Amino acid sequence: MPPYDCMLLFKPHVEKEALIDLVTRVGKHVYRRNGVVTDIKSYGMIHLGYGIKKLDGRFYQGQMMQLSMMATPQINKELHYLNKEDRLLRWLLVKHRNTSFGLDFLAEEGGQELSKFSEMRTLDGGDEDDDDDDGDDEYEVNEEENKVN
Repeated sequence: MPPYDCMLLFKPHVEKEALIDLVTRVGKHVYRRNGVVTDIKSYGMIHLGYGIKKLDGRFYQGQMMQLSMMATPQINKELHYLNKEDRLLRWLLVKHRNTSFGLDFLAEEGGQELSKFSEMRTLDGGDEDDDDDDGDDEYEVNEEENKVN
């Protein structure tokens, strides 16, 4: 699943409870579609470079929130219900491109570094192997002592 950022610009007079309610609804929608919300950021009240005209007036400031998520590519079409939300001035969904995670990230960036980990383990972990060998030597010595007696 590719990562997305959803930017939400709320009207300035929207109360905190209503703001959290809409963010929760978006998060639940993503979760129902087998997605994951990874981060939520609030940028607080911001001043806009130009006024945004809505039915109830023109707004020159707003409250901005960012939801970072990993979701299916259909999430763009599924979030269009936000167009009818009267608490929002604007919303934008941005898809991160050419990002890799997990083993893909390690293979691209640190393929050589993974071999260093195994080299470090053999250098530091040699004591563990020596303990096993010492145990075997002691066993062989004990067998020789038993044969002599």
